Amino acid sequence: MKLIFEKNISGQSAVSLPESDVGKIKIDQLLPKSIIRKKLDLPSVNKTDLVRHYTKLSQRNFGVDQGFYPLGSCTMKYSPKVNEDMASLAGFTQIHPLAHDGDVQGALQLYYELEQYLKEITGFIAVSLQPAAGAHGEATGVMLMKAYFEDRKEKRTKILIPDAAHGTNPASCTLSGFETVTIKSNNEGEVDLDDLKANMDKETVGLMLTNPNTLGLFEQKIKQICQIVHRQGGLVYCDGANMNSMLGITRPADQGFDLIQLNLHKSFSTPHGGGGPGSGPVGVNKKLAPYLPVPQVKKKNHKYYRDYNYKKSIGKVKAFMGNFGVMVKAYTYIRALGPKGLKRVGQHSVLNANYLMTKLKPYFDLAYNKICMHECVFSDKNQQKYGVTTLDIAKRLLDYGYHAPTIYFPMIVHGAIMIEPTETESKRTLDEFVEVMIKIADECKTKPELVKKAPHNMPVTRLDEVTAARSPNLKWEE
Repeated sequence: MKLIFEKNISGQSAVSLPESDVGKIKIDQLLPKSIIRKKLDLPSVNKTDLVRHYTKLSQRNFGVDQGFYPLGSCTMKYSPKVNEDMASLAGFTQIHPLAHDGDVQGALQLYYELEQYLKEITGFIAVSLQPAAGAHGEATGVMLMKAYFEDRKEKRTKILIPDAAHGTNPASCTLSGFETVTIKSNNEGEVDLDDLKANMDKETVGLMLTNPNTLGLFEQKIKQICQIVHRQGGLVYCDGANMNSMLGITRPADQGFDLIQLNLHKSFSTPHGGGGPGSGPVGVNKKLAPYLPVPQVKKKNHKYYRDYNYKKSIGKVKAFMGNFGVMVKAYTYIRALGPKGLKRVGQHSVLNANYLMTKLKPYFDLAYNKICMHECVFSDKNQQKYGVTTLDIAKRLLDYGYHAPTIYFPMIVHGAIMIEPTETESKRTLDEFVEVMIKIADECKTKPELVKKAPHNMPVTRLDEVTAARSPNLKWEE
């Protein structure tokens, strides 16, 4: 497919506007000459060709509405279209965040009730909906932990992070000025308690733990883990990005955690594709509630209002009230499913992941051969003997019409292939995927060169990813 610049025909235009009847002003009367472009290299294309070009490009995008999207740890599941309809209601889209509380009672009620639902789901006593995404929620959570210890006049300098944690965890800690210390996993793929004890002391803020972890495993000794941290006065943070598998089954606060960030664009079906708006609410226990961002939405005499009266608050972390449209979608999803429906989400996400794991482990090396939660992690160990790598397998999947799963993460599994089917996929879809994976496993033995040169059916084949990342060519030249 040609670039839009390659369709350039001099003299053509996608628009034709009438002559302006407003007096003309030279641009150098408005802007400094130093920043005025001498030439603007835009393609000359007629409107029909322009529309067709970008429509074809959009059809080459892959999304969950087009096929199975087994992207581990990202919960790329089907999002009910009713969510979009509700978020598009004029009563939500036509209001302004600076409107008086009395003029936006419906929006404040939704905001308030969504907080109540998330409190019930997680077990925490207070929630802030302000953070704009999962990593933003992480950073907010770490800031809350920092504020807590500063208020207590305790100088703590480091945070413990397991080697099976999400990659954004260390960045969130660094933003708040903390040193990160890696905690090893044991042979079961869970936190090594001895290593945790050896590193937990009075200078440690606490532990930042993904549960279930990125291996797709639930920390079976979670209460002991929390006790080890709490005995030294530390806090235990739950990265709730993998909450999908626990909905309606277990609550992080009941496990011993002090706070959590939730990814509404994962567990609660609000699309976050293309870098679009997300939402990463933070739930906290009684110790951390005074430090939550402001404003908090409160209810009094059947009226809802924004409360800024939090003297110990860390302040705002996002303009206005956060990404409200995303919250409308999550609210709709929770109300539509109800408690029983949310529990089915958790049960079916675990069922689907274990079904795939069981079907595929005769063909692909399973890093940890035990019951998983929402995802399972294989490696390319069995295929390496034929010279085939995880990247080759991922590229070959593209030829069969599947988006590749997460690869080479978590890094504690060499050649990792992380697969998360989510609860929205049918047994038929999973069986078709299993059939393709088994076929690729056979190709690795019988036709390794075919797999190593994949993809064969895509607009482009193998790109030089290293050069593209380090020396991108973003300039169009004639």
